Amino acid sequence: MSHHLSGPHLRSPKGDARLDLTDLFVFPAADDGRTVLIMNVNPFAPTQGEAFHPDAVYRINIDTDGDHRADVAYSFVFSEPAGGRQTATVRRAVGAQARAHEAAGDALFTDVPVAFGHEPHLAESDGRRFSAGLRSDPFFADLDGIGDDFRWTGTDFGVDKNVFGIVLEVPDHDLGDGTFGVWARVSVREGGELVSVDRGAHPSLTAYFNAEEVKDAYNAGEPADDRAAYLEPWKAVLAHTGGYAPAAAEEVLRTVLPDVLRFDRTRPVGYPNGRTLTDDVTDARLAMVSGGKVTDDHIGPHTDLLPAFPYLGHPHPVG
Repeated sequence: MSHHLSGPHLRSPKGDARLDLTDLFVFPAADDGRTVLIMNVNPFAPTQGEAFHPDAVYRINIDTDGDHRADVAYSFVFSEPAGGRQTATVRRAVGAQARAHEAAGDALFTDVPVAFGHEPHLAESDGRRFSAGLRSDPFFADLDGIGDDFRWTGTDFGVDKNVFGIVLEVPDHDLGDGTFGVWARVSVREGGELVSVDRGAHPSLTAYFNAEEVKDAYNAGEPADDRAAYLEPWKAVLAHTGGYAPAAAEEVLRTVLPDVLRFDRTRPVGYPNGRTLTDDVTDARLAMVSGGKVTDDHIGPHTDLLPAFPYLGHPHPVG
């Protein structure tokens, strides 16, 4: 799967679906000169969590200079839900504040209603757009077939699933010039301390590459440390699953280690140069881990996507 159920033993981090990062997307907006950042959380929403976690910081990090550390960060925090209502505040931090996990920096949006119904709530301020709430999950894959030794079922895991979407559209100049890197993080306050419980950028990494006993440490880690910590064990995974020689495995892993998704706006968008809502990342990861032996799960992208902001489709009925 993509980044769903990214805690140990295919469970949500801390056993809490509200803290479960499912996917990250970055692509050009329908309007020229703008970029879309989407962070989805809470698989199977809203049945495993009816609102965003009020003690969590949801964050999208931007690396503008290639050192795999945040130079710009957008943080999203949510009020305590009451009576089926919740609000969101969005902040933009730069420099040292961007490298911390706290919600810091300038407030871009304050007390924006979260949409839990069919229609999204759209907010706009200073050339930026924001929306958060229940949306259809754009992730598509034959997970049953993958789990059954690639005996394909023709069933799309995500076709009827919902997530909580966080969608931010910003002017390109917010993200620096040229190429930038992006990754998402979910942290939650425990005993007065903010603890990182999930993070990622590239799809379907932790499920394939991380042993159960290291998943919590991975989710707490920083991309700048990824190659030192995970290059050798991930090379061993590729040797086992795809028959890679060490040098070939190391070369393949350059794309995903560190776990920062790069986007060069001068080149056509398409994973791994950014990620659109229709990119077939499942096929890309299957081909990678199998050494090219498995290249297609025969499941295509969803057809309920919107052509303009907030791009994510309307939520499926819950019942």
